[in-house]
Amino acid sequence: MKENSVMLARRLVFLLALAVALLPFIAQAQSKSPEALVRENVNEFMEQINGREDYYANNLNELKALVNDSLNDVADFRYIGASVMGSYFRNATPEQRSQFADVFRQTLIDTYTRGLVTFDYDELRVLTDQRGQRYDDQASVDMEVVANNGQIYPVSYSLRLSNGEWKVVNVIVNGINLGLTFRNQFDQSMREHNRDYDAVIRSWSPEIGVDELEQGGNA
Repeated sequence: MKENSVMLARRLVFLLALAVALLPFIAQAQSKSPEALVRENVNEFMEQINGREDYYANNLNELKALVNDSLNDVADFRYIGASVMGSYFRNATPEQRSQFADVFRQTLIDTYTRGLVTFDYDELRVLTDQRGQRYDDQASVDMEVVANNGQIYPVSYSLRLSNGEWKVVNVIVNGINLGLTFRNQFDQSMREHNRDYDAVIRSWSPEIGVDELEQGGNA
């Protein structure tokens, strides 16, 4: 049972890593549709990681730097951080807002980097049948991660068009809305620390339970 839990945890970390790792590839062709950007670059992602797991496992700082540099132009962590802070964002000082954005970014990069070298998978595939766009500036792209044991994990990227560029703003993994999950965790931490922003920022460590991953959720 413990071994199964460890494997599930590793799968979760990989799926989260995948969400970040695809972002730099998406930025390479902003003139294309969101689906085309993801579909055409999944293979490039696999080629960059496949066969180098052992190397990156022994050179995590190199992989971490690669992920960090790649995200500079494609992820607005201040926007994402504000979303995670939710209603607390309004009462935070500019310094606290900036600090949380930086801490949020670093904790995710650290977690995702390790996930990239720990999960065994057979296939990443973008689904042929995609949902239609309801708005011109918003889109979703659905794909699946197939584990070596045959288990399939659905992944859905939420994108928005900003200044002529598509950027991923949220990810749903196995029905679990990561943005909402992190927002709930921030709220819980604020309650536990009596609304002490500085204490919450210092202790921030995003987590999603193994049981939650195993059971999935509702998108």
